[in-house]
Amino acid sequence: MKKLYLSLTILFILCVGAGVFYFTVYRQAKMELPKDVVMETAWGEEYRFSDEKPKIRLLEFMYTNCPDVCPNTTFQMTKLREKLEREHVFGKNVEFITITIDPKRDTREKLQTYAKTFGVTNSKQGWLFLRGSEADTKKVADAFDFQYRDPGNGMLIHTTLTYLLDENGRVIEQFGMGKQRFHVQEVYAAIMDELK
Repeated sequence: MKKLYLSLTILFILCVGAGVFYFTVYRQAKMELPKDVVMETAWGEEYRFSDEKPKIRLLEFMYTNCPDVCPNTTFQMTKLREKLEREHVFGKNVEFITITIDPKRDTREKLQTYAKTFGVTNSKQGWLFLRGSEADTKKVADAFDFQYRDPGNGMLIHTTLTYLLDENGRVIEQFGMGKQRFHVQEVYAAIMDELK
């Protein structure tokens, strides 16, 4: 009987370990920007993920009517941008991508206003604010297992993760959103380690 319990315990530990590996390493390594998606910047320029030059990227999904976690995360990213600018890597080696998950309501003008709130006045500053069709937005979100839905009142329910991508557009690390979960120093350290 002891052998049976021991065997079951070992099997359980192996299954848990395999599950942890799948969700933290394997699945994350498969996350990448879909090359066939075309979006537009807040300033109306066409943007293709397939045309990206190799850079480390921080990807954020948000919507402009979000009352808390989205604008707070974007604000934390402005602090991160300042640190990266001091190192002379922002825009040159590191780029931010912010994609609205509510393209129907987040018009180009609304996305521009949101971007300007955080000091971004055009698409050449190293921080892209993007919108696309609902289908393309979902395709990009699905590539990162980022879930969202509109319960009908315009206040979207969504995953609270940001994604650090390597120069090939693959996820190397995930971070939370909002002041409590997006730690500027932690993200900064991960970016600088990747640049080495």
